[in-house]
Amino acid sequence: MANDYAMEKWIFRVVLFLTALFPLSGSAQSAQQKSYPEKPITLLVGYAADAASDRTAHALAEAMKKHLSQPMVVVDRPGGSGSQAVAEALSATPDGYTLGFGTIGILTVQPHRINLPYGGPDTYMPVAKLGTNHNVLIVRAGAPWKTAQQFLDDARAHPGTLSVGVPEVATVAHLNIEQLQRVGKFRFKVMSFDAPKQAEAAVRGEVDAAVIAPAAVSSYLERHEVMVLGVFATGRWARAPDVPTFKELGFEVTLGSGGAVVAPRGTPQSIVTMLTEAIQKAVTEPSYVSFAKTVGSTIDYEGPEAFARELRQAYEENGELLRALGLTQK
Repeated sequence: MANDYAMEKWIFRVVLFLTALFPLSGSAQSAQQKSYPEKPITLLVGYAADAASDRTAHALAEAMKKHLSQPMVVVDRPGGSGSQAVAEALSATPDGYTLGFGTIGILTVQPHRINLPYGGPDTYMPVAKLGTNHNVLIVRAGAPWKTAQQFLDDARAHPGTLSVGVPEVATVAHLNIEQLQRVGKFRFKVMSFDAPKQAEAAVRGEVDAAVIAPAAVSSYLERHEVMVLGVFATGRWARAPDVPTFKELGFEVTLGSGGAVVAPRGTPQSIVTMLTEAIQKAVTEPSYVSFAKTVGSTIDYEGPEAFARELRQAYEENGELLRALGLTQK
């Protein structure tokens, strides 16, 4: 009888201990997430200062100030066609304090080319899509080509002579020019640069033209250093309404990109939700709306679920495009 009583007492203590332990752990975790963020959030960007992604990330960080209790700090980590920064972010502790700034190229193109610690959207946590933008073809001010048609006619007449600068291999800008060569049967001398240095090369005359995001070309336009000849989109750029799209010229080359925020897989859902809601509010702030309008980016915010669906489709389609262009290296 005494042994039975002792056993029951022991079991009672074990049950009491376990019952107390797990709710306390859950409560501690919940309290930690509710207090998020307790320190600045790092947003890693895969391009150099003044590149389109860098400028967009800074605009987002500024707009986020009203909606998070801690600042978002933008840190540039150029390399790997933009993938180095995202790879580092997605390998970080999943606590919401290290995020990656992704683009369509970084998230749905580069994983098909090189070995990365991420692949499709099921290997990380899509947080939010900010918007969409489409690249433009520029030449230096005073260049002999005043229209895209003149540039293309010259390219057709002199195959392999005209040089075009792009931001590294298999970026969306590079895919734009590769597709243009393919569908138009042109042959350019394609040269890679760390974005946005291809624009500087065009201004200095080191290349005849360059493909660049509107966000990164704005400052050159303000200084009247470049001319925009064509737009890789289905519709014209509002800042240059007289410039045709390549689609209008008969070339179906419309692949675009856009900024997005991603987090490591395993990031608590409550933190993802907090970030998502803050970003959704930030992209409606006048400062961000004005920035997007200036650089020609369309704000089309998407939350995690919708963004993940878009990424899955783009991941499959861009994998097929890379294989068709012979640009897979894995």
